[in-house]
Amino acid sequence: MKEKKLMKGNEAFAEAAIRGGCSLYFGYPITPQNEIPEYMSRELHKVGGTFAQAESELAAINMAYGGALTGKHVFISSSSPGIALMQEGMSFLASAEVPLVIMNVSRGGPGVGGIQPGQGDYRQVTKGGGNGDYHVPVFAPASIQESVDIIYEAVPIADEYRNPVMVLVDGMLGQMMEPVVLPPIRRQITSEEIAQKKPWALTGHKGERTHNVVKSLRLKPDELEKHNIHLEDKYKKMKRELIRYQTDRLQGATVVFVAFGTMSRIINEAVDHLEKAGIKAGIIRPISLWPFPDQAFDEIDPCTKVIISAELSLGQMMEDIKSAVAGRFPVELIYRVGGMVPTPMEVADKTKKILEVIA
Repeated sequence: MKEKKLMKGNEAFAEAAIRGGCSLYFGYPITPQNEIPEYMSRELHKVGGTFAQAESELAAINMAYGGALTGKHVFISSSSPGIALMQEGMSFLASAEVPLVIMNVSRGGPGVGGIQPGQGDYRQVTKGGGNGDYHVPVFAPASIQESVDIIYEAVPIADEYRNPVMVLVDGMLGQMMEPVVLPPIRRQITSEEIAQKKPWALTGHKGERTHNVVKSLRLKPDELEKHNIHLEDKYKKMKRELIRYQTDRLQGATVVFVAFGTMSRIINEAVDHLEKAGIKAGIIRPISLWPFPDQAFDEIDPCTKVIISAELSLGQMMEDIKSAVAGRFPVELIYRVGGMVPTPMEVADKTKKILEVIA
């Protein structure tokens, strides 16, 4: 039996990145993710890695861009408004096809907002805040253990697709403590492996090959069009291969909830309350927010009366839900914002009222 260790979320996230092979970290302090750079500053050098605190989030993402161009595995983290400042850099990284892993421990918004849990970054991270036709895969775990597993997996995913990958949690997961099983330490990539597996990397040609140029600028329209189509083909491949979701109790469900992250944990308890009241309820939990798991909605029982999006935002995920449902079921919303988190009983009571209206 594997040994479990009690860890705070943010520290577990950082440890997962180190164990995943990340050797470079660039960041800037912002709550509620400050334990990540603190942990990295203390632990990363022990495995031969390098920690650098930037003077701003703008600097951090561009330092990460430069670091990732060497072929090393790079991890970077921030929270909501900091991620907003980084999104120009994410567009550049996606265009230049440079892999790295980004952690967003989100807070309430808009603007500076508050440090309490929120899911108002959904549209920001899934639709892209940077310019142009680009995508960043986004995974939204619901526990510290799942976060650790996804961060560990995100390192090779970023390399495989030569693209940034984002892991989105909220401040509640970052600040809570849970027992976790840590993955084995994946050794850091060597210079020889970089030369073999990442021939695009900027490692110095030493007169043995033509020099590499990694760029986003393409002034000729036909070249830029060709590049955009190449990227779109890659995004289509991501849509086929990176979808993650879980479903539970959909068969015969009167109501089906859609929720991710912390909110999905609350919904699991709300479903139990509803079933005690004689209302069958199921849940779809998207784990990949982009690509969104449209096919999960094909598993919904035809007898279902309503789909309810349960969010810590004002319904940002509803756009994707309605697209996936394609008019087959009505879609309603249960939400709290501003750092307020509903209780399972509150969700159950609101669900009963929705069912009374549509009955």
